[in-house]
Amino acid sequence: MTQANEMEIELKEPLIPVEEYLAAGVHIGTQQKSEDMKKFIYRVRGDGLYILDIRETDSRIKTVAKFLSQYEAPDILVVTSRQYGQYPAQKFADTIGAMSATGRFIPGLLTNPVLENYIEPKVVVVTDPIGDAQVINEAVQCGIPVVALCDTNNMTKFVDLVIPTNNKGRKALSMIYFLLTKEMLKIRGISTALTQEDFETEI
Repeated sequence: MTQANEMEIELKEPLIPVEEYLAAGVHIGTQQKSEDMKKFIYRVRGDGLYILDIRETDSRIKTVAKFLSQYEAPDILVVTSRQYGQYPAQKFADTIGAMSATGRFIPGLLTNPVLENYIEPKVVVVTDPIGDAQVINEAVQCGIPVVALCDTNNMTKFVDLVIPTNNKGRKALSMIYFLLTKEMLKIRGISTALTQEDFETEI
């Protein structure tokens, strides 16, 4: 099966052509689906993998960029414990001027003022609600909104805004963080020469 007939859809004014989303594997989910993510699923493949709807991904990136742009960049915290998410998440944070916590999240970072590196973000972006559960718990305790990259198996109970995407693949994560960066810079009236490759970590 070719990528073209894997998702025969048209996007209205997409951030990038559908083919580029497909080439990055943004639409490839897992073999599990949660009730929360059902509405973002396009179909199930013959091998049991759930396929995400690229139209939802594209539209949610635009929505999230607008939402995050309401905040001062230093008030945004970008978090990821996922290995393949660390480089693109850091690049996103650095480019827009946000805070970041990549790798192991230190418990109490948002809730314990005694900690030396205690921070008070106004919004949190996480790469995977499963791996980044600690920061979500702390954000909820503090009443901080959470934006999350969610795969077909994620629960979204404590997530305020979902970007449906493959949140495990190297290329998919670099693509999402690249598009989010580009869209946020565009809202600020800044053009950029950055490409998806600039967000891709070495294997």
